[in-house]
Amino acid sequence: MRRKIVFVLLISIAMISCNTQKPADLIVTNGTVYTLNDAFTKVESFAVVDGKIVSTGSTEEILAEYTSENILDAAGKFVYPGFNDAHTHFNGYGENLMQYADLRGTSGPEEIYEIIVAHHEKFGGEWVLGRSWDQNDWQVAEFPDNTKLDELFPDIPVYLVRVDGHAGWCNSKALEMAGITAETKVTGGLVELKNDQPTGILIDNAMGLVSRLIPPITSEQQRLGLLEAQKNCFGAGLTSVTDAGLDKSTALLMEEMQKSGELKMRINAMLNPSEENFEYFVKNGPKKEERLVVNTIKLFADGALGSRGALLLEDYSDDPGNSGIQIEAQEYYDNICRQAYENNFAVATHCIGDGANRLMLDTYGKFLKGKNDRRWRIEHAQIIYPDDIEKFARFSIVPSVQATHATSDMYWAGDRLGEERLNNGAYAYQSLLNQLGWLPNGTDFPVEEIYPLFTFYASVFRTGHDGWPEGGFLIEEALTREQALRSMTIWPAKASFEEKEKGSLEPAKYADFVILDTDLMTASQQEVLHAKIESTWIAGEKVF
Repeated sequence: MRRKIVFVLLISIAMISCNTQKPADLIVTNGTVYTLNDAFTKVESFAVVDGKIVSTGSTEEILAEYTSENILDAAGKFVYPGFNDAHTHFNGYGENLMQYADLRGTSGPEEIYEIIVAHHEKFGGEWVLGRSWDQNDWQVAEFPDNTKLDELFPDIPVYLVRVDGHAGWCNSKALEMAGITAETKVTGGLVELKNDQPTGILIDNAMGLVSRLIPPITSEQQRLGLLEAQKNCFGAGLTSVTDAGLDKSTALLMEEMQKSGELKMRINAMLNPSEENFEYFVKNGPKKEERLVVNTIKLFADGALGSRGALLLEDYSDDPGNSGIQIEAQEYYDNICRQAYENNFAVATHCIGDGANRLMLDTYGKFLKGKNDRRWRIEHAQIIYPDDIEKFARFSIVPSVQATHATSDMYWAGDRLGEERLNNGAYAYQSLLNQLGWLPNGTDFPVEEIYPLFTFYASVFRTGHDGWPEGGFLIEEALTREQALRSMTIWPAKASFEEKEKGSLEPAKYADFVILDTDLMTASQQEVLHAKIESTWIAGEKVF
């Protein structure tokens, strides 16, 4: 009799336990889950309801508390918050996929000529367009001219954008259409001359004389480009991006595509400083939706180091008499910053050279005055005079960096800067991180490749993929593994005022995560480089 009572009691307890389990839309089990919470806790399992995490713990604990028809056995794989690229040109990358020949990694002009001829034969069009050449990768590391372009395309305009987006290479037809001559002067830009004639190389603001003539992409091409960009980014483990510099029409297209369910990527849309953006967005205050944030104005203080347009305090070591280009006058920056401050918008300014960084740190300081939570940003923060670094802490200015810029530039940065500047304030990511205790990291794609794992690799190891230089480039400025992982998850979320919604795998946050076959915290240098993205998830939905 007693045995029968005990049996009935056990059955009753089991039934009560089953009845008290709560339903979940997804349960992830048996993983090594890096939550990226403040304590950098690891768990095995978590449950998802309505796209958000509701509980984390051991597999046993979660399965005791929740039940689901969708249980994902991670089988010991490694789970991280979805990667977040803090500085991209997501829309531009999509447009490139639709319109531009890919010139990345080319060995010299001859290879480029072959590529653009083949591209034009295949796709045709009124223009020949290309992107991502870099003369620093060539045997003769000098800007090309348009002699051969004129031979190949005497009647069709050619416009080829340098890898950093701060120089264009054009044929004579494009220059003619733009009205560019040896006498053309452009504020914040340069028309390069040789033997008193334009070579076809345009720097910074001079590029706009030609680029504005290119027929605009159709809305359908733009939509398809965004979807293709999204697909590639999901494959790289990205679930969020910051798009640095958008027009009103593009931001609204993204919003429309997100609401229709086509565009699932979460986007922090930085605005170009156009009048229509100020009227439509800025004067109405910050905008925050589930997948779209609009709270920042994007500016440019200078050009790029590779094309010698970055604004330096002293002349380039390899180009005496040239200290780079200041894109706009001081009054312009003051005016934009004033409007941003009054409307509770952040400002994010492209600053490469130590002259540009000082210019904008001091400009921001006039408005921010001291410690604050405005989260105004310096994008790139690449070369900084040592005495200026403390201004990031003094005015609570966020340094937004791209670790792969350091490993791309390291082969020639010393030529531009000289050893003194290179070793004192260049690519100083650890020194910058120490100012606020955090910094967002990204790629600036399509300037660099889209892969956040390359960001992690460059942040920690500071070498090329071949392991050079031994010991790492300016290795004292490397990030730790934990810092690197935070810089591509929770800290970019913080930079866009979204740290309460995403960036870590904690209850009440979006279930945006990525599963890898590799433990980034313990893997060797080569293992990190070859880590595989197993799957990517947004709001508990598998997108790759």
